Amino acid sequence: MATPLLAGRGISLSFGGINALDGVAFAVEKGELFSIIGPNGAGKTSLLNCISGRYRPTRGAVLLDGQDITRRTTNQRAGLGIGRTFQNLALFGHMTVLDNIMVGRHHQLSHGFLTGMIYWIGGAEREEQTHRREVEEIIDFLEIQHIRGEIAGTLPYGLRKRVELARAVALKPRLLLLDEPMAGMNLEEKEDMARYIIDLNEEWGITVVMIEHDMGVVMDISHRVMVLDFGKKIAEGIPEDVQRHPDVRRAYLGADEAALLGTA
Repeated sequence: MATPLLAGRGISLSFGGINALDGVAFAVEKGELFSIIGPNGAGKTSLLNCISGRYRPTRGAVLLDGQDITRRTTNQRAGLGIGRTFQNLALFGHMTVLDNIMVGRHHQLSHGFLTGMIYWIGGAEREEQTHRREVEEIIDFLEIQHIRGEIAGTLPYGLRKRVELARAVALKPRLLLLDEPMAGMNLEEKEDMARYIIDLNEEWGITVVMIEHDMGVVMDISHRVMVLDFGKKIAEGIPEDVQRHPDVRRAYLGADEAALLGTA
């Protein structure tokens, strides 16, 4: 079998006496749209933080293309092609939309402070133009041309979520981690965001790992789904099978309601 793009081997994470994750194992194949779901407090964002490098697992390992990256920093993981968005927006509110997205290209710049000083003859100008062209392609793709010069902090919530997605895509990731990309959006905004995510996966070839609470969206667009509950994996598979899984029903509905549905 081919090596999965992303794998977790028995990932456990503790904060003092609290176990946020307990032996979670999974594999995400290249080209998949893989969703992580579960009730509040299930450990979803903690797992995403272990993958992106914000947290280091207490036990277990994170592998990218079969390579153990558990001890790699967030910057190093970005250099390996891991991009992410956050549950709570992490934009630079005082900067323009264009500048926020350009930040996503920072790790790919080859000119530093000294060579950048010779802007016109050192190649820094050509490099900036190249990155600007790629950023403009992302701006066109996400249909935010009309706000490229706006200050990010002044934008409506739905547009700020789109700008954060643009910045993550500007990193040119092989693996894109999305933490509740549709939280707080109205129906039209969710439909647009779902379309962008599908196109990034299918047309841009980006593997996506997504946390999302909207079960309709998850079941419609995911290739496979993993369910966490109290830090443990309780189910994994195609959306239809996961939706019918008795442990998933109990986690979301409670034992009494699940029994009424004939799943206890």
